[in-house]
Amino acid sequence: MYSLTLHGRSLVQLQKWRSFSVSVTHFQNTSTSVDVSPRDGPKGKNFTVSYLVGSLGLATKLAESISRRVSFEDRGNPDSVLSLFRSHGFTDSQISTIITDHPRLLLLDAEKSLAPKLNSLQSRGAELTEIVSKVPKILDKRQGRSINLYYDLVKDIVEADKSSKKSWPDGRRGNKIRNVLVLRDLGMPQKLFFPLLISLAEPVCGKQRFEASLKKVVEMGFDPTTSKFVTALRMLYQMSDKTIQEKVAVYKCVGFTVEAIWEMFRKYPFSLAYSEKKIINAFETFLGLGVTRDEFATMIMSSPQCIGFSAEALKRKTEFLVKKMNWPLKALVLRPQVYNYSMEKMIVPRSNVIGALMSRRLLRDGVSEQPPPLPSVFACTDQAFLNRYVLKVEDEELVAELMAIFSGDCAS
Repeated sequence: MYSLTLHGRSLVQLQKWRSFSVSVTHFQNTSTSVDVSPRDGPKGKNFTVSYLVGSLGLATKLAESISRRVSFEDRGNPDSVLSLFRSHGFTDSQISTIITDHPRLLLLDAEKSLAPKLNSLQSRGAELTEIVSKVPKILDKRQGRSINLYYDLVKDIVEADKSSKKSWPDGRRGNKIRNVLVLRDLGMPQKLFFPLLISLAEPVCGKQRFEASLKKVVEMGFDPTTSKFVTALRMLYQMSDKTIQEKVAVYKCVGFTVEAIWEMFRKYPFSLAYSEKKIINAFETFLGLGVTRDEFATMIMSSPQCIGFSAEALKRKTEFLVKKMNWPLKALVLRPQVYNYSMEKMIVPRSNVIGALMSRRLLRDGVSEQPPPLPSVFACTDQAFLNRYVLKVEDEELVAELMAIFSGDCAS
């Protein structure tokens, strides 16, 4: 399935990818807006980057980051979304802010999904552009009472933030306003505290529970200007002291010290969200693959996301990298972030390129037994990988073959 066999390929493939390399360099070195069409470059991710640079004037690095969250192959739908925002009075700067924060909006149907919501919200006051720019995820709420309720909450916060008066409604709504302003006074930026108003978990509800959770997060040293602070607040707000102690007990059973558990929580607050079943399953799976108890704790401390993967996915990636590619298991222990990467989109294509180079003794000064360090292969962008391992190869026919392997055009 994951063949490393090389197949003959014309230089058309080489020219295609060399053109891609040049186009990326061009966008990195220009600050002017460029209008692009689907035929101007490869579809998907590369077209998305070109579109965001040309239509919104975003920096290339920012556009590349956004393209990892959404991608599209033509400009029809995104153009409709941008036109809709402009027709409601949003400035280009506001639109860029909205799309940067919530790029999924470019994939929605402008007339059926977005227009009714914008029309409804616009009828509630002149603050539409200001509020949606501050919290674009409000457009994810269902049309009707739900979206109107949260719009009014955000509007109350905006007005309270501008006013010198410290008064707000009683009850649940008043608690939300008060709690969000407390977070504001701690230094939390708007882009972090506004989404809390439309969160299903609603960690800014109540009074005593909010205050107790906030006190714990502050005492642990979380920075209120970061998203980690918000995640930690969510975790501690949702769980009782009893539940937290049960989570700690499970981690202790699989090799963690109490100090290590809370150190991991400070680095990755979501680590307390995993169930006992998932933690135990991950522990047993890794032990079955040859990882020791201490190594498991080390891996999870570095990349707790490994707990969330199925046993099948962990085994599949380990067996491919260790048995087929000959990376030592110790390399995965030291770099468990590799498990976060897609098998089909990253691990297999890059590994197959490395395997092809190894078979020709083109790595490590002619030594083919061991592949290069994992970080040099996986901890980089596609373009950096190509520059490091493919485009510097002097044989143009071999470059074309390596490109075919990398892009998945090579027959298995």
